[in-house]
Amino acid sequence: MRNLLPFISSHPGGRSALTCRFRCGDACFKETPNNSDNEYAGDIIAGAVSRRSMMRAAAVVTVATAAGTAALTGPNAPQAEASPLAGHGHKPGHPHKPAPSGARGLRFSPVAPNKDDKVTTPDGYAQNVVIRWGEPILRGAPAFNPDRQTAKAQAGQFGYNNDFLSLLPLRGERGRQVMVANHEYTDEILMFRGYDPANPTREQVEIAWAAHGLSVVVVQEEHRTGKLGPVNRHPLNRRLTATSEFRITGPAAGSTLLRTSADRSGRKVLGTLNNCAGGTTPWGTTLHGEENFNQYFANGATDMHKRYGIGTSATERKWERFDRRFDLAKEPNEANRFGWVVELDPYDPDSTPRKRTALGRFKHEAAQPRLTSDGRPVVYMGDDEKFDYLYKFVSSKRMKKGNSRAAREHNLTLLDEGTLYVAKLSGDSPVTEIDGTGKLPGDGEFDGSGVWIPLATGTTSHVPGMTADEVYVYTRLAGDKVGATKMDRPEDVEPSPRTGRVYVALTNNSDRGKAGKPGADEANPRNSNKHGQILELAENWDDPAGDGFAWRLFLVAGDPDDPATYFSGFPKENVSPISCPDNVAFDAHGNLWISTDGNALGSHDGLFGVATHGDRRGELKQFLTVPAGAETCGPVIQDRRVLVAVQHPGEIDGASVEKPASVWPDGPGKIVRPSVVAVWRRDGRDIGV
Repeated sequence: MRNLLPFISSHPGGRSALTCRFRCGDACFKETPNNSDNEYAGDIIAGAVSRRSMMRAAAVVTVATAAGTAALTGPNAPQAEASPLAGHGHKPGHPHKPAPSGARGLRFSPVAPNKDDKVTTPDGYAQNVVIRWGEPILRGAPAFNPDRQTAKAQAGQFGYNNDFLSLLPLRGERGRQVMVANHEYTDEILMFRGYDPANPTREQVEIAWAAHGLSVVVVQEEHRTGKLGPVNRHPLNRRLTATSEFRITGPAAGSTLLRTSADRSGRKVLGTLNNCAGGTTPWGTTLHGEENFNQYFANGATDMHKRYGIGTSATERKWERFDRRFDLAKEPNEANRFGWVVELDPYDPDSTPRKRTALGRFKHEAAQPRLTSDGRPVVYMGDDEKFDYLYKFVSSKRMKKGNSRAAREHNLTLLDEGTLYVAKLSGDSPVTEIDGTGKLPGDGEFDGSGVWIPLATGTTSHVPGMTADEVYVYTRLAGDKVGATKMDRPEDVEPSPRTGRVYVALTNNSDRGKAGKPGADEANPRNSNKHGQILELAENWDDPAGDGFAWRLFLVAGDPDDPATYFSGFPKENVSPISCPDNVAFDAHGNLWISTDGNALGSHDGLFGVATHGDRRGELKQFLTVPAGAETCGPVIQDRRVLVAVQHPGEIDGASVEKPASVWPDGPGKIVRPSVVAVWRRDGRDIGV
């Protein structure tokens, strides 16, 4: 059907060794931090009752839709056995009646797999680079000059390796929006000429500190097109770096586990590190997940350091030579001050961002809230590590509507009080039918049920042998103790604004099924999982505050010609190949958009759209690909515009400033620069309709 490009690599997915080195500190090549002996899903399945019998007490289950609510019971199933996921999707052999032009919102010609050194989009679409690494956004910041870069200059310029993006409305300024971007990590080899990894200079280290963090920049749309550009020196523009001040809030604030010689209160910390994906709240703030923070800290010595992947020797970047807080032999609690969800108010440039301890500490990929029927936020979160867990937080406070000062002040406390949970999944098929190949079980789907296990509420721990402070600071250990399900790198987790269903991107897990490691289970059905999957979760009674859910695999990624792949039963000859799902977002039609990280099928990474409902559920199309060495991040899907963050272009083994592996975005002779790209239809109409 298609000619995929040849690919050979010893690294997970299609990542280069250079990306693994600087992005996550070669986490996949080190001992898996989770060596707990808690049950994993394969064990649970053996003794579990089926999902259908567990759900027998359920009556009618409904979910919110664009028009109201709709029952999700199967056409012939009695209501007493209804599941939150019943009656949607297709079983193998069920006929499809697709409309000839495709699912609404996905009516474009899919981009073919390729290795072109550019952003490739469908026919009829245009694009522009919105902003590049180093472009000045603050008053007084100089124009970017890579050969004369300083830490002071970088602190006023757009940061490096943009990841999560959010676009928020800006009232009273026509055609303008507020864009917030994460800057996940730095790759000094691609930033500095003649960089010596064994002997970085103080100036190089301080530039890297300033290139991490967050950027807030107002963007202006061009009349009659979808083009966006930065509004330099706008009063809302802001940079937050590895040395900016952040507040620690919530139930663990002030804990002895968070105190250092520089902050004896345990309530103030300098910087935010390795911000990956995030979320946008209904009350107008943004959330930012601190992910691979472990790689910045040297000389870990405790079992807890090991559980979080912190090494026992010097770090790659050698920051500990220039600031003692990165040396855990000198400041053993400093690492505990990272690995949180950060909340930022982009409309208040004088506000201090807050690290929310109630949401737990782990390698946060993202955090996207939805509201309960009575207005309390629920935040779903993944811990991006092999064999780690899926979490949610349920606030005890209701959101106040409006933009009054009182409402905004109240809403900035919503994520400090509530209950933190971890997920335990069970499948409904016999263990013998889950053989590690990805073959569907006899009932035609990978599916089952699950429970949310409470870990802590305020100052009360629900985990025997752990205080509440310990649960929040050592959340991974709490998950171990209660027997949470070990997953295949849970990354971005997004609830659908139309249906309330939650979609979990599970990127890959090369260790699944290896000697001494958990084998395949129904939620993670392939050993040596190179391509990943997407799990669909529906809360019982569509109550996001509840303690039970049904789940099934919505998509099992890979080459559609591979029998181990699955696209909700949609004909596989009509879908694009996809590998290593990472960040996800929704459009106004309810389609899920998926960006990839480490495509293991021989093509560059890209952005894909997939229908989640209707006759074309499971129809997946590739919308764009990114340049050589790059990863697709931070998708924002608006009616007439798509934004992506093109992260680490040119990050290919052997590349350097002197020997670039990409000429994007500015052509030969120019330094490679991570950038944000906007894409729109040339005819000005909505995307994909």
